[in-house]
Amino acid sequence: MAKKKKSIELSDKKIKFTIDKRSFKAIRYYPTAMTLDVMAFDEDGEKLGMQNLAFAHIPKEIKKLVKPN
Repeated sequence: MAKKKKSIELSDKKIKFTIDKRSFKAIRYYPTAMTLDVMAFDEDGEKLGMQNLAFAHIPKEIKKLVKPN
């Protein structure tokens, strides 16, 4: 039986998106928890730090890039 991956590294794909005047860069995707580790940036481009976002809260276009079916 195939072993499931615990996380999928996305930092090399340079996936960026914006939600409510904040920009995010995808770092890692956890398929079992359906969450995404992201680096958050404010309007000025200043780093706000790492955050964990629910997969359901990211834009539809980004979902297709992160988890293609």
